[in-house]
Amino acid sequence: MAPPARPTMSDPIRRLAAEALGTAMLVATVVGSGIMAQRLTNDIALALLANTAATGAILVVLIGLLGPVSGAHFNPAVTLVMALRRQLSATDAGFYVIAQIGGALIGTLLAHLMFDLPLVSAYADPRNGASQWLSEVMATFGLLLTILLSLKHAADQIALRVGLYITAAYWFTASTSYANPAVTIGRALTSSFAGIGPADVPGFIVAQIVGALLALGVATWLLRTPSEHRA
Repeated sequence: MAPPARPTMSDPIRRLAAEALGTAMLVATVVGSGIMAQRLTNDIALALLANTAATGAILVVLIGLLGPVSGAHFNPAVTLVMALRRQLSATDAGFYVIAQIGGALIGTLLAHLMFDLPLVSAYADPRNGASQWLSEVMATFGLLLTILLSLKHAADQIALRVGLYITAAYWFTASTSYANPAVTIGRALTSSFAGIGPADVPGFIVAQIVGALLALGVATWLLRTPSEHRA
């Protein structure tokens, strides 16, 4: 769920640590706010609103803080697109994804510990089918389009734009906008409001990758110069 201002640091260990830390804090916020909302109200709409507000807010903070260190991807779909744009090597991208997934798993475990829950619990309600997968395509497409067009025209506004986009996407998609393979994997460890069943994870991840690739294609076309169009 996040964007990549080009990193200014060369230390790979600190960049990977930033990706793991940022993803862990993001997932801890998503899962933890879902648990808190579920405990405070039986109103599903109000619980989703609380979950949405916390997620959008933490994205703005994390991207602003860690963007200068690692690019603040926190999302394998973002990392894939940056690698395809040759802004990240394949090796670096692979390590980024490992750090992101590890961070996502730690984030869920931390949320469970904070709320005195079992470290791992299985989500029962299904999240699958065409509407859910299309929602994830659209959610990830919009996220990556927001990032790529902002990088071109307003890089200093990426944190705010991503936070606002995810806030909106929670509400206009049937899936509540996971839009992030690492976050999806992390949320498979919880049976709380923010959970997803492990069996539904592959379908979500495929849809997210499709959405990211579509966004790359559309953004590349939109940002072409007149001379590139003629060529």
